[in-house]
Amino acid sequence: MLRFILNNQDIETELPPGMTVLDFVRYKKNLTGTKIGCREGDCGACTVLVGELNDGSLEYRSMTSCLMPLANADGKHIVTVEGINRSDGGLTPVQQALVDESGTQCGFCTVGFVMSMTGFCIDGNEKTCEMAVSAIDGNICRCTGYKSIERAAGSISKGLALRANENKNRVELAVREKIVPDYFTGIRKQLGVLKTASSQAAVGDPKFIVGGGTDLYVQKHDEIAESDARHVFYDDDLRGITESAGYVRVGASATVTDMMISPIMKSIFPDMQRHLKLVSSTPIRNMATIGGNFVNASPIGDMTIWFLALDAEIVLSEPDSRADKIGERTLPLKDFFRGYKELDMNRRETVRSIRFKKPSAGFRFNFEKVCKRTYLDIATVNTAISLQVSGSDESPQVDLRDGGTRPAKLNFIIEAHMAAGGVAPIPLYLRETSSFLKGKKINAKTVTEASEIIQDEIKPISDVRGSESYKRLLLKRLFEAHFFELFGFEPRLDRLIQDANI
Repeated sequence: MLRFILNNQDIETELPPGMTVLDFVRYKKNLTGTKIGCREGDCGACTVLVGELNDGSLEYRSMTSCLMPLANADGKHIVTVEGINRSDGGLTPVQQALVDESGTQCGFCTVGFVMSMTGFCIDGNEKTCEMAVSAIDGNICRCTGYKSIERAAGSISKGLALRANENKNRVELAVREKIVPDYFTGIRKQLGVLKTASSQAAVGDPKFIVGGGTDLYVQKHDEIAESDARHVFYDDDLRGITESAGYVRVGASATVTDMMISPIMKSIFPDMQRHLKLVSSTPIRNMATIGGNFVNASPIGDMTIWFLALDAEIVLSEPDSRADKIGERTLPLKDFFRGYKELDMNRRETVRSIRFKKPSAGFRFNFEKVCKRTYLDIATVNTAISLQVSGSDESPQVDLRDGGTRPAKLNFIIEAHMAAGGVAPIPLYLRETSSFLKGKKINAKTVTEASEIIQDEIKPISDVRGSESYKRLLLKRLFEAHFFELFGFEPRLDRLIQDANI
């Protein structure tokens, strides 16, 4: 039995837990404001809000209901556009802003934009225009050209900015400003009761293990909807990001958004917001799990490449039939991928967590990704690198002819790990390149020699995303980009300077 709140209605259902929330609200509850678009999580027409109790606090995130199994609604508050509409028939401030800025034409996509903007109003993000526009990065409109919608988002953010500082309770503020109806004030208490009452039947030998569903529901929607599955998205044992004994542990069901808001991760990766903006969209980042990215085993899996570059370890668990306990084993993530879509795990094992050593002073990390679109696209080539370097950021700088600077005393690389996607049948840890970089000076000679080793390690193929030669050139340039981003010098320019004895 699944129990959840749909708008202002208590729901109990024994429908298949693999049915999507989109199909449930439209076909079982006749709430047709939520639209069917791509069914792949790309267009955002089916966006809903999902409210969850987290340490007593009520938090909402936007999600694409076309990829969300009904099981993931269990114990949650699901909000469709009907659930935010005013009872007097008037427009909410979000809806009014879209009208005022002429942000709608055919209207098909409008509901998705309304829900994403409403989610922005009640989430914990800073109420800036930039964050408001970021909140709608998963919604596509084919009519307006976006500028009018961006203006509407900006208008909403300006109205909230001052008042958000006055009232830290986002839901209370949204109710007061009539962004959401009054019933939202009672949801936290209702979910507290519901959490103790909800339960899902255990599946002994499931055909599928489903996290956020962002990949499985694209590939096997019809099959999963009616099959036995174990749903682990809200499994407390598989969530969270913690630090202990010199390691950072990321639960298998932690999402990309969990990484983006984690104080631990933000302290290690100061550019994480910019890097992870390249990974899909806000609703998908709210759903996509780290463990799911690993077991999908895509050769261009963004988060897999990220953690490979951290020389991370993966923790696998398996029920022990001889005792009421769980057996675990740990192996390097770089050894997890045996071949294309082939993993070092048996069918009874599941990913429990990923862990990496917490870096010390001198740690540098960079992530690069190139695809046909800057955002909302899979990579042609992606790559990440982590370096442990000697020296200081305060080293004296010398001027270059182009007006830039470079360190007068170049640092040494103490430890190096690099990974790349789109250049092999598997997400590729570049073993030879990583080994070569250790102990080398950070200069053009090192970059040039490492680039040659990279070319020997990779085996790209020509496909719809690019030719073999293009991918080779692309990874070479992205490797140079790592050093530009991390150390502020352009290797090719640096070579010219060295050749001229400057």
